[in-house]
Amino acid sequence: MIKYLDLKRINDAHADEIRQAMQQVLESGWYLKGEMTRLFEEHYADYIGCRYCIGCGNGLDALTLIFRAYMEMGVIQKGDEVIVPANTYIASILSITECGLTPVLVEPSIDTFQIDDSLIESAVTPRTRALMIVHLYGRCAYTEKIGMICQKYKLKLIEDNAQAHGCYAPMDNGKWIMDNGQWTMDNGQRTMDHSPLRRTGSLGDAAAHSFYPGKNLGALGDAGAVTTNDQELARTVASIGNYGSSRKYVFDFVGRNSRMDELQAAILDIKLKYLDKDNQRRRDIAHYYLSHIHHPDITLPTDSSSVYHIFPLLCEKRDELQQYLEANGVQTQIHYPIPPHKQKCYREWNTCSFPITERIHDQELSIPCHQTMTKKEVELVADLLNHFSKESIPQ
Repeated sequence: MIKYLDLKRINDAHADEIRQAMQQVLESGWYLKGEMTRLFEEHYADYIGCRYCIGCGNGLDALTLIFRAYMEMGVIQKGDEVIVPANTYIASILSITECGLTPVLVEPSIDTFQIDDSLIESAVTPRTRALMIVHLYGRCAYTEKIGMICQKYKLKLIEDNAQAHGCYAPMDNGKWIMDNGQWTMDNGQRTMDHSPLRRTGSLGDAAAHSFYPGKNLGALGDAGAVTTNDQELARTVASIGNYGSSRKYVFDFVGRNSRMDELQAAILDIKLKYLDKDNQRRRDIAHYYLSHIHHPDITLPTDSSSVYHIFPLLCEKRDELQQYLEANGVQTQIHYPIPPHKQKCYREWNTCSFPITERIHDQELSIPCHQTMTKKEVELVADLLNHFSKESIPQ
């Protein structure tokens, strides 16, 4: 069986270092808000390209803390509107409604699965205060047009970077590729020591990150973080996530308990060192799929600088394709079977129509694409997809 995501294999690659780090935390006698967390926050902020990183309990908390902080700062008020992609994972929207804000759903592009920047401006009203972009499936959602819209209407740009750790966003029209650890233009001209690109998580006013175990940078439990260059926002987020306290037993805000523990911080700090290499392996697998899968009923994602947290296919016969792959020893997943506007928790949207979102949710199938896959496994997945037919499904 080729697992969709083999977390044991992924973590086994760093098992010795992880054990040493866990032992170090155990022996330190300090398990929350200690040196391990401080080091990871420092290293991750530097990696993302932001001045501040604040660890928290999970990715949903990270998004919620951003909105709570902006509300405490007087930037956003209850009832204000936040534009968000209609096809995102439910957590993006939960963070908005939890804070008493109003989500405004905007359709994605069928080509990229990211929010369609040509539809955003028509969704802006006098009550709009923020735009949340979601780097869904590991692909950058930011465009220059999005930046111009936020500037024109003075909107806060919030990134949901839960699925795109390490992803780069080109700041020009050139195509950049990673070659032996250095970034190179497609014309072969090598850059200077550092990439001229910026990572997702540093493109807006604030970004939320999830370190759920299955993410490209995954903990061994729940963990999350906020990154930003705004000092006041960073301080407010840190305080609200620590019961509203900036110093012991002094509470400035009605806060919550959302903190990254020392064990998760230590493990994430180890895995961060390997993230770019692991992401490159994911890209290599994705590029193999893109160049070797040829089936008239299967639509592949367009090539991009994605870190391929998810490799999504579209197929009108999605359920049959999933059954066929399962019968041939390949696990798959659907991201996601029911769109947010059709969920019971948002009944008021159930009659709304978002046809592009609905097509994606009806046809999307995610195939295995992770750094521990072998060449033989990758080739088998591609070969099975090429030979898919209705007759090949076991009856």
